[in-house]
Amino acid sequence: MVIDSHAHIIVPEITRAAAPDEAWRPQVSWTGSGTLLEINGRQQRSAIQPFTDIDMILEAQGPAGVDRIVLAPWVGLTGYDKDVDEGIRISRIQNEALARIAQEHAARVSVLGNVPLQEPEVAARELAEVMQLPGMVGVQIATLVRGVYLGDDRFRPFWAAAEELGALVFIHPTMGGLSVSPFSEYYMQNSVGNPLETAITAAHMVMAGVMEAHPALKVLLAHGGGALMSLRGRLRHAHSFQKQARARLQEPVDASFKRFSYDTITHDVDLLRALVDYVGVDQLLCGSDYPFDMGAARPGEIVRQLGLDPVAEEKILSGNARRIMGI
Repeated sequence: MVIDSHAHIIVPEITRAAAPDEAWRPQVSWTGSGTLLEINGRQQRSAIQPFTDIDMILEAQGPAGVDRIVLAPWVGLTGYDKDVDEGIRISRIQNEALARIAQEHAARVSVLGNVPLQEPEVAARELAEVMQLPGMVGVQIATLVRGVYLGDDRFRPFWAAAEELGALVFIHPTMGGLSVSPFSEYYMQNSVGNPLETAITAAHMVMAGVMEAHPALKVLLAHGGGALMSLRGRLRHAHSFQKQARARLQEPVDASFKRFSYDTITHDVDLLRALVDYVGVDQLLCGSDYPFDMGAARPGEIVRQLGLDPVAEEKILSGNARRIMGI
């Protein structure tokens, strides 16, 4: 069995077609060869498979070798840029639609919701409501909120609530959080910018002591943790002697790193093998990043290339997702 723990949908209820007067909503159309997404005056064509139609999404899972899919909203629709009341509305539109999908396709779909993290205490209250909805196993959040990374103290109420509720928190980059000029060239905003975003916010959480303070917190990092693996040595070294680096984190850096879960979207079997060796098979979840061009068309294949024993392979393909998300 293969569970794809990293996949996306734009629910029809949040599109411009559902409320033509609201300019912030995306216009989404399937062209036959990909999805055309128009939002805030810009066009995006990186979604190469159906994005809004659940029947078409599920039909695509057969060729992908996927038996069950965990759907999260598109990260461009977090609503963090809106005031909190509007953020609540944007979240609830998506959460209620996602719950209906999960209820109607209970044998094949679980879902991750959205919360208005621009106000962490409100997000914590909304999270409690989200976790009562059918098929909800947690929420997806972006790597940063209005320019603030996730180790900041303002997010502590949210982390406490997520730990108490047993909700999975899936951290996903925004493909735009790092505004450095080279990223506008050669598709580097995605290929390099996204993994850097994830590494920055995860390292910030570790060094701020978030993972240490909340040992039961369940956090999944997108894209194999991004560039985090290449930074562990430097962070470990800094923490060994540098007063500023030791200001909050008391446990070893590696102990906090190993509290995260990681998806398998590395596009590099050697890197994935190193990640398995470092954090252990219990912390890896199979993922595809459906429907995007930087995803894995058949997410189970890279796991099978690792040459693990059948028990370990099954954990990564589906067992860990079932355990962590309660599927």
